[in-house]
Amino acid sequence: MAGIYLHIPFCKKRCIYCDFFSTTQSEKKAAYIDALCRELTLRKTYIGNEPVETIYLGGGTPSQLDQKDFEKIFTAISETYTVTDGAEITLEANPDDLRPEYIHMLRSFPFNRLSIGMQTFQNETLKLLNRRHTAEQAVKAFEDCREAGFRNISIDLMYGLPGETAETWASDLRQVVEMKPEHISAYHLIYEEGTPLWKLREAHRVEEVDEDLSVSLFTCLIHTLKQNGYEHYEISNFCLPGCHSRHNSSYWTGKKYLGCGPSAHSYDGKSRQWNIASLEGYIHGIECGTEISEKEELDLYTRYNDFVLTSVRTCWGMSLERLKTDFGEKLYRYCLKMARPHLAQGTLETCHGTLKLTEKGIFISDGIMSDLMWV
Repeated sequence: MAGIYLHIPFCKKRCIYCDFFSTTQSEKKAAYIDALCRELTLRKTYIGNEPVETIYLGGGTPSQLDQKDFEKIFTAISETYTVTDGAEITLEANPDDLRPEYIHMLRSFPFNRLSIGMQTFQNETLKLLNRRHTAEQAVKAFEDCREAGFRNISIDLMYGLPGETAETWASDLRQVVEMKPEHISAYHLIYEEGTPLWKLREAHRVEEVDEDLSVSLFTCLIHTLKQNGYEHYEISNFCLPGCHSRHNSSYWTGKKYLGCGPSAHSYDGKSRQWNIASLEGYIHGIECGTEISEKEELDLYTRYNDFVLTSVRTCWGMSLERLKTDFGEKLYRYCLKMARPHLAQGTLETCHGTLKLTEKGIFISDGIMSDLMWV
C-alpha cells in the first residue's frame, strides 16, 4: 500500500509564520494543474504499482481549487493508479473558503476527510498572523461541513503564539473540544528565518513565549484532550479512537509515497526524492521534460536514523524486532546502549517488544531521538 501527496501552492495571501512553498500567482493555476496531472502520469511506476490507500492535497491552500481543477486531478489519478476501496482522501482547507456551495461541490468528489486550518479562536491573533478568517467563520465552516455529511474532520491549532496566555490557550481548547472533531493537530509556533514573523521578532515588535509557558501550554494540551477522549498518537497529533491520519501515519511507518508538485517529497523505500521549489521551474520542467527533482540514495545508517525519527515519535513506538531484522545486530545494540540512560530516567520505556516515549519523555523527545541516532 502507498500514498500520494499533491502540493497545491496557491494562497490568496501568505500567513506571516509560513515557510512552506506557496505563491499568490493564481493566474498560473490552470497551467499548474496541467503540469501536476502530467507528473502524476509520468511517475506512475515510482511506487512500484502498489495500490494507493491515501491521497492528500496539501498546501498552500488546496481549497483555492475549483470544480474543474478537481475533475482533472481525479481523472489523472483514476486513469493511472489503483485506488483501494475506502481510501482516505484528504483536502486541506481554509475556513473562509468553506462556504456551503463550495462544501456541496466537494461532496461530488471522493474527499472523505477535511483538514481545516483554524490555528486559534482569538480574533486579534488571527489578524496578526494574517489569517483570512475569523473565529466565528471557523466555527461556522466546521458546522457547515458537518451538516453536509463530512464525518472525518481534522482541525489544526497553533500554540505559543505572540501574546498567548494559559487562559487564551485553555479557551481555544475548550472551543475545539466542544466542536468534537475526529482529529486535532497542534503545533508550537516556530519563528522560521526569513518569514515576516521572524522579522517582527527581530524588530522587537513581537516576543516569543518563554520556555516555562511553552511547557505549560503543551501539558494543558495533552491533559485536556486526553480527558476528552482523544488519543495522543504522535507528538503533535491527537484523535478519537480509530481516527488517526492514515496518510501522515504512512510517513511514520515507512510506507512508500509519491509527492507531486513543487517542493513535494517522495519516498520509495530506498531513496528520497524532492522537487524544485519553483512554480515557474516546475511547470517549465514538466512541459519540456527537463529535470525537476533531486534524489538521495539512503545508506543503512541514514535509513536507521529515519527509522528512529519516525517511529519513536508515535504511540506505537519502535519495534525492536524490526530494528534488529532491518538494521542488524550492530545498530540494534547501539540503539539499546544509547536508550539505556533514558530508560533509567523514565523518559523511554519498553512495552510489548517496542521502545517508546513515556509522557515525561514527550517533552524532551527531540533530544531523545537525537541521542538514539547514529552520528
